[in-house]
Amino acid sequence: MLDLNDFYYFVQVVDRGGFTAAGRTLRVPKSTLSHRIRQLEAQLGVRLLNRTSRRFGMTDAGDEFYLHAVAMLQQAEQAETVIRHRLIEPAGTVRMTAGVATAQFAMCDMIADFLVRFPKVNLVCHATDLAVDIVGENFDVAIRAHSAPLPDSTLVQRTLTPAPWFLFAGAAYLDANGGLATPQDLAKHPSLFMMRTGIAPTWRLRHSSEGKDEVVMPLTPRLLSDNMAGLKQAAIAGLGIVALPGYVCRDEVRSGRLRRVLPDWLAGDSTLTALIPYRQGLLPSVRAFIDHLAVEFPKVVLL
Repeated sequence: MLDLNDFYYFVQVVDRGGFTAAGRTLRVPKSTLSHRIRQLEAQLGVRLLNRTSRRFGMTDAGDEFYLHAVAMLQQAEQAETVIRHRLIEPAGTVRMTAGVATAQFAMCDMIADFLVRFPKVNLVCHATDLAVDIVGENFDVAIRAHSAPLPDSTLVQRTLTPAPWFLFAGAAYLDANGGLATPQDLAKHPSLFMMRTGIAPTWRLRHSSEGKDEVVMPLTPRLLSDNMAGLKQAAIAGLGIVALPGYVCRDEVRSGRLRRVLPDWLAGDSTLTALIPYRQGLLPSVRAFIDHLAVEFPKVVLL
């Protein structure tokens, strides 16, 4: 591979009409320029310049090489300009991945708002609950909802917001069966449970005020599923009580189709975290997207 600097030196020598004038312009010794051009000619295996004490000019090969060298330098300059503009203003494509429920129930509005705010940025949004190799699959950011600490890795973590779980039931179900006053009343009602690897069908309830013991409720679920949307729909249909992250049921609570059950009790803790492959050299588009998520995610977990 030829050194692009030698293309630049060659064009400057031709444009300035010789090594002496080019050296003055570039502030490079004439001997250095002459040496670099001789190296270039040696690598190409052809003479590019005719240089004598009286005459300076290009050979036929040099004339042809000059045209391509100028074009290459122009392309290089354009490439540098494009990237420098991206470093000043968010632009280009951001690739992100998130869990299905997080993408479906929490991120739709905030993604649309981000694209409105940053018209030069495009988003590729990948929703999956499968493990994703962020670096290997070339993602700029991954959003993870998790209850336990994330595994140690070289990925950079940025906490976006706590995302507590609450108990919900359909409005018609509660109207027909009455409200619940204590966690012990849950034993009288069918349960709907979110299936997760290594988690037994149990609710661990914690009062929102400090100082109260955790209440552990073993369950025999009417519906055991790993589909949050299906569990939510079952609760709306009056099939029982479900524990889900607040952002999953936010719209249904506001519309009245679902109600909080035991609103002073939390049914679990989780956190939403952004993972990025590296901290240094983060493009403005990626940084702007993560900053946007950090502002918007706390809003969607509130009921």
